[in-house]
Amino acid sequence: MKEERLKQLLEKYYSGDTSLDEERELRDYFSANDIYQGYKTEKDILSGYSKSEKTPVPSPGFEQRILMAVDDLEERQVKRILRKRFLPLLSAAATLLLLISSYFLYVYKAEPKDTFSDPQLAYAETVKILNEISLKLNRGTYMLQPITKINSAKQFSKRSIDRSALVISGGLQRIKSLSQLSDAEDNINKKENN
Repeated sequence: MKEERLKQLLEKYYSGDTSLDEERELRDYFSANDIYQGYKTEKDILSGYSKSEKTPVPSPGFEQRILMAVDDLEERQVKRILRKRFLPLLSAAATLLLLISSYFLYVYKAEPKDTFSDPQLAYAETVKILNEISLKLNRGTYMLQPITKINSAKQFSKRSIDRSALVISGGLQRIKSLSQLSDAEDNINKKENN
């Protein structure tokens, strides 16, 4: 191949205007060992293409999967950007809301409505409230009377059991002393018989 033809083909190749036959011609030329000086880089590029295997055809739906992956990536980036922008705004708004609410809590504290300027009126109201509390406590203790009866019955039962235990204990003591007397008599009788 002449060098002029080689220059034209390379120029067309780099601009993307070569046909398949012209590209094959370039690959064939650069696959040989005898090439013009200064074209070593082109030889490396084009001989690499001739040595490489045939590019496999992508699987069906490959392009669709790539587009979906790009869309997912874009959605994540948009969400991340929104989060980065709105999170500080939301936290600032929450802080501002807390400051405003605390201001209103401290500035507009409500004074107790049950204060009296007249001490006699305050005393009368206190006595009235204490009487109501006393009535409610008395009603509560009235409701506790069945529990008191149960407690007194328990005490009575305990005393009865204690008395029974004392009687039994006394009877056992008498039996024990009689048993000791009987044993002593048996010992005396045995000594006499011997």
